[in-house]
Amino acid sequence: MINRNIPCVLMRSGTSRGPFFLREWLPEGTEARDQALIGAIGASDPLQLDGLGGGSTLNSKVAIVSRSQQPGCDVDYLFAQVGVGHQSVDTRPNCGNMLAGVVPFAIEQGLIAAQDGHTTARVYNVNTGACIDVTVCTPGGVVTYEGDARIDGVAGTAAPILLNFLDAWGAVTGHLFPTGNRIDSIDGIEVTCIDAAMPLMILRAADLGLTGRERPAQLDANTALLERIEAMRRVMGARMGLGDVSDSVVPKPVIVSPGDDANSITSRYFTPRRCHASHAVTGAIGVATAFALPGTVASGASTPAGKRPLVVLHPAGQIDIEVEVVGTGEAAQVERAALVRTARKILQGQLQLPSYVFPPEEQRPAPAAAAPAASQSIRIIVPTSAGGGNDTMARALARKLAPLLGQNVQIDNRAGANGSVACEYVASAAPNGQTLLFGYIATHGIYPALESLRYSPLKDFCPVGLIGYSPTLLVVNPALDITDVRDLVRQARDTPFSYASAGTGTAPHFAAELFNLNAGTSLQGRTYPGAAPAIADTVAGHTQLMFPSLFTAQPYLQSGKLRALAVAGPERLPNMHGVPTLAEQGVPGVDVTQWYALFAPAHTPPELVAELNQALNTVLRDPELVARMAADGARVQTSTPAQLQQMVGDEIAKWGRVAQRAQMQVGGVLEEA
Repeated sequence: MINRNIPCVLMRSGTSRGPFFLREWLPEGTEARDQALIGAIGASDPLQLDGLGGGSTLNSKVAIVSRSQQPGCDVDYLFAQVGVGHQSVDTRPNCGNMLAGVVPFAIEQGLIAAQDGHTTARVYNVNTGACIDVTVCTPGGVVTYEGDARIDGVAGTAAPILLNFLDAWGAVTGHLFPTGNRIDSIDGIEVTCIDAAMPLMILRAADLGLTGRERPAQLDANTALLERIEAMRRVMGARMGLGDVSDSVVPKPVIVSPGDDANSITSRYFTPRRCHASHAVTGAIGVATAFALPGTVASGASTPAGKRPLVVLHPAGQIDIEVEVVGTGEAAQVERAALVRTARKILQGQLQLPSYVFPPEEQRPAPAAAAPAASQSIRIIVPTSAGGGNDTMARALARKLAPLLGQNVQIDNRAGANGSVACEYVASAAPNGQTLLFGYIATHGIYPALESLRYSPLKDFCPVGLIGYSPTLLVVNPALDITDVRDLVRQARDTPFSYASAGTGTAPHFAAELFNLNAGTSLQGRTYPGAAPAIADTVAGHTQLMFPSLFTAQPYLQSGKLRALAVAGPERLPNMHGVPTLAEQGVPGVDVTQWYALFAPAHTPPELVAELNQALNTVLRDPELVARMAADGARVQTSTPAQLQQMVGDEIAKWGRVAQRAQMQVGGVLEEA
């Protein structure tokens, strides 16, 4: 029986945060240990509400510490990167930020004897085999976290922690330049692959049409750029000897550009599919090494032998690194790299691990005659990111369906490729009723009308049942001096307004382009991986308007963070009678009512589909759920599987006609501006 009540210390370490464990606190065996880490972080949920994570790779990190088995070293440090929204644990990379907390933690747990004033300990990084000398402040032989050191990306000041990397060069792959070249070429772009504390693939910003000073949100919104970089990363990962890196976080992509002076370089570090809000320490070592050595895409001015202070500029400030170079020219090597971090202990106590991350046999004795399906979980795959209307609705349904079906019902967000990632996943899943799709107007109506897809909405799915409808609204940031739609149209003809959409081919995207067509405007679109980040950017003022569902917009309308200008439908809404339709304000032809439904893979047995349909329709008659959805701006609607199949066919035909009339297509006017 696995102990699910274990000690834990939560620390902010550098610009990361995560739990620290002694190795003996965790279950024996790699598989059981990893499941414990998944439960500790709450990895199953992209928001990580059920664990210590923060919904980001920066806050989904774990440090495992033990007495060292290596000669000359004091402690062993194993770093684990836990998944965000998926149950995974990767121990291939290292993390220099989490490293900052290792020695303070080890001293407080009795693994290292502290000295009066300062204590230096040698840490062996199990992930890479590298050694790092770490110096911490220990006045009176006691660790202190209070001090005057400041690092960019962290509020306040703290005691300085000096990290001195001794042999991080080639630690993962065995070679500083794993491909054998200082510069390789791929897709017409020069890249440097380097293994210095962290395997990196470094690219010049200018070669990608960038300045290199873009904010992380700008880069994250550039889906074409992210896809191109990811394709290059997979190829170069194989060339670096790392094998198939599709499911790995290494190598990390980095985009570099000139710094502010001869001793600095600007860097944008990816983790790897999102731009880091600041910068990883290990990544900074790699960038500084490439900058200090000749012949790389990041090389600066020629570096003389000896110690040299370098600066890596990142979105939240800078990291100051002192490198020690021996030799000159092609023979030059970086022998040491030192930098300052800070850390703070947030809390210490007992962590309760959830039972659902462990195999059923670890949770309870098996019943004498258990039904096969009862030990499994049903997963509802949501094709958009967490926090949006689809996700919220799916989670409300899951809570009601679970007791009715007698199984755990989990939500699995798989955003990407305008819903195709989720649709293709479910279409290829076993037709056993355990994997379902939360489909909606974009995945089974609009997007199939715009593009040839690798899934068929009609042939690759068994419809389970309709869930409901939600009207589409035109909302604007209240900071805009706009009174109504006519005023918006007038101003938009002279002002470069932009709209946010939840992805190409989604209802917000289609509604905005229909508005452009019928109002004679040229609103510029910005696409996001779901409604949640799209509407958040509209609230923040990065885009001026959006056409979300009422379900998505309702909380922001109630709080006054957004203002509704119009209903993109045939009639006013009962609870918002003061908001006119677009047609009433001179813009006809924009009728986009969003709908939501549940689908199973094709060839799911009819009796299973009927059982799921019955459970769904029962839940949709639950007064609490009906009231909850109504309060959020959605109207419940049930159906039979046959009725839903007919509706999907009608929707595809309808939106095909609209797209043809509007001359809309993916890769045309619907591309991100």
